[in-house]
Amino acid sequence: MRPTRKFVSTAVAAMLVAGGLSFGYSAPAQAAPRFKQMNSCGTTAKAGFARCMAVVRAKVSSGDVTALAASPSGLSPANLQSAYALPSSTAGSGQTIAIVDAYNDPTAEADLAVYRSYYGLSACTTANGCFKKVSQTGSTTSLPATDGGWAEEISLDIDMVSAVCPNCKILLVEANSSSFANLGTAVNEAAALGANAISNSYGSSSDARDSTYGSYYNHPGIAVTASSGDSGYGAAYPASSHYVTAVGGTTLTAASGTTRGWTETAWSSAGSGCSSYNTVLTGQASFSTGCSKRAEADVSAVADPATGVSVYDSTAYNGYSGWLTFGGTSASSPIIAAVYGLAGNAASIDNNYPYTHSTYLNDVTSGSNGSCSTTQWCNARSGWDGPTGLGTPNGVTAF
Repeated sequence: MRPTRKFVSTAVAAMLVAGGLSFGYSAPAQAAPRFKQMNSCGTTAKAGFARCMAVVRAKVSSGDVTALAASPSGLSPANLQSAYALPSSTAGSGQTIAIVDAYNDPTAEADLAVYRSYYGLSACTTANGCFKKVSQTGSTTSLPATDGGWAEEISLDIDMVSAVCPNCKILLVEANSSSFANLGTAVNEAAALGANAISNSYGSSSDARDSTYGSYYNHPGIAVTASSGDSGYGAAYPASSHYVTAVGGTTLTAASGTTRGWTETAWSSAGSGCSSYNTVLTGQASFSTGCSKRAEADVSAVADPATGVSVYDSTAYNGYSGWLTFGGTSASSPIIAAVYGLAGNAASIDNNYPYTHSTYLNDVTSGSNGSCSTTQWCNARSGWDGPTGLGTPNGVTAF
């Protein structure tokens, strides 16, 4: 019998386990954090709505939480390109990566300019045709209300696309709210506007049916990615959809003594799950997922805030602005969408493609997001596992 729900946080899960309530799932033992993690959009979403999966990192100093805002301290574009052996300087031209989020980030383009300038990336602006921001109906002037938490998410998303595929164009589609009706409308708009890949860094607090929302994410010829979550085991939508590439999360650490120069383990909060409703991917039949229906994740990338990515966001939220360090599978989803952009194959493949090209991925074989009744749902291993899927990019051949 599989666990019935994801935990709200590892701390809450630990308290439940300590009290004898495991529900078939137990959180991994963790040392006291060197920093505080804050979910940009809270930890739950009501039925029919989603929350963003961005997790901002803040250091703890003398008992006070202070933002790491003065200068970048997380992973840079060069770090990500090195870790995943990406042809970022030569590939991606002519590709458009769409970012779908809720609400408006009024400083998105200005913040993107700061990020790209700092890291020596070419300008990506409305004026030069590289960047475009629209509402869920395609308007460039009638935009949603501003929300600071979702603005953090937007900055994270567009910075990760820039880091991985600086030659790609960026289309930001802002939904009127975080309801699936509005977010789904925004996904359809992104597809209609010609996106080659669409990243969705958000999810529900429980599984949902493709028969209810699947039409929003079913876009053959477009790579649609979705964050697997940041609360450990428990299927979340749209990552549990049959139509998307579900993206899990890792802890990425520089390792100069290795051939690759980096090591990865499963992030302790990476989302994983088995859908109760949605059809299994045909590509999963060759792998022992332990799920009779759709299993998540498919692939993964860095998501641990402890080894997080640098992001610039000037729309202040809870007193935080400037250079921040982020994690969450909100980072890994746009990374993978941008890798699809580098590969340039989305028109002729589907989300089963990584399963038939898994040898071209970095297989993540250690780490855990807890303890499940079926080991691979929560523990990294050789081949497929829930937290990291088939692994992380090693070039673009698997995409």
